[in-house]
Amino acid sequence: MSKAGILRGIPLFVGLNDEELHDLAESLGRRVFGRGVVIFQDGSPGDTLYIIESGKVRIFGVSESGREISVNVYGPGEFFGELSALDGLPRSAGAVAVEDTVTFTLHRDNLMRRLEASPRMALSIIRVLSARLRYTTRYAQSLAFLDAYGRMAAKLLELAERYGVQKDGIDIDLPLTQSELASWIGTSRESANKVLRDLQERGLIGLKRKKITILDKRRLQELIVY
Repeated sequence: MSKAGILRGIPLFVGLNDEELHDLAESLGRRVFGRGVVIFQDGSPGDTLYIIESGKVRIFGVSESGREISVNVYGPGEFFGELSALDGLPRSAGAVAVEDTVTFTLHRDNLMRRLEASPRMALSIIRVLSARLRYTTRYAQSLAFLDAYGRMAAKLLELAERYGVQKDGIDIDLPLTQSELASWIGTSRESANKVLRDLQERGLIGLKRKKITILDKRRLQELIVY
């Protein structure tokens, strides 16, 4: 697919016409990241918006004690790094490639020029940022009010909805280590492993290497009690 075609499918650029999309596409760069490569760190300077052509990227924060907490994961057709690209301030979170990833890059100067010329794009940005703020609020609520089982169930069901492949159950098409899952639900690796094994023994999920399969969606949902 062409750069303009990829931009056309991104909510941030919904308000642009074909000519504007082609002009914007001409200003895109391209960067490739291997699995596990940190794209940027929390607090680092940032003036670039990243658009994912292929692969997946995990967004994470780090506490003062050095503990990592995952915030979100983005895949093809999605974007990240928008806050620093908009306000020019340091990164508010880190980003790491979950798998081999190809991105298009849009520099802040080019983004702001297009934004100033297109009020419709400004409305699109407001909608996107509002949706992401709502997501972050729900995530914070789950960390604050759910136990480890509820947080794990909520995260697995969310990932299944976004990256699930229907087979005998719902395979989550996202490689996840126990450490990464622990960072998703704000607990230790040992606690996350205990929860996963318990859910497996109860027949709610299947575990095979780094792949997780949802076997009983209804019973997982019942664990999410605020």
